[in-house]
Amino acid sequence: MRHTLSILVENRAGVLARVASLFSRRGFNIDSLAVGTTRNPAVSRITVCVEGSEELVDQIVKQLHKLMDVLMVRDLPPAEHFTRELLLIKVRAEASTRMEVLQIVNIFRAHVVDVSPTTLTIEATGSADKAGALVDMLGPYGVLEVVRAGAIAIERGERTMEDAIGEGGNAP
Repeated sequence: MRHTLSILVENRAGVLARVASLFSRRGFNIDSLAVGTTRNPAVSRITVCVEGSEELVDQIVKQLHKLMDVLMVRDLPPAEHFTRELLLIKVRAEASTRMEVLQIVNIFRAHVVDVSPTTLTIEATGSADKAGALVDMLGPYGVLEVVRAGAIAIERGERTMEDAIGEGGNAP
């Protein structure tokens, strides 16, 4: 089962390395990893997507809670959060096929960020499924390069992790 972990950490050197090495020691392959500061520059959010059983992920969450500089960890339930990825795709787009490629770009609400005489570079955001579908649709035209940023996630509704750490912290 795919799990999305949202981890709030103190924004210090070495924290990401400690978090990543915990996954490595446990034999987990990280499918996606993204890190960025929050509205509080002293706090960063690490979003990690992994495949694993409920029991194994629970163990990882418990181990993460024990790490120095980890403020809060949540395994986000699928129905209770949004996940998005950023995708850049360089695709062959000769004059004869450019309009077809642009139609696909529009259907996926993506944007052209660079144009050359023979290629288009496209930026898209969305779920992993949407990103995969866009790459598949552009495949016949000649996808030259794909760059995907790690997934980021946020909970639905009014609940925020940052507010929870101010209320006492490291609760699931």
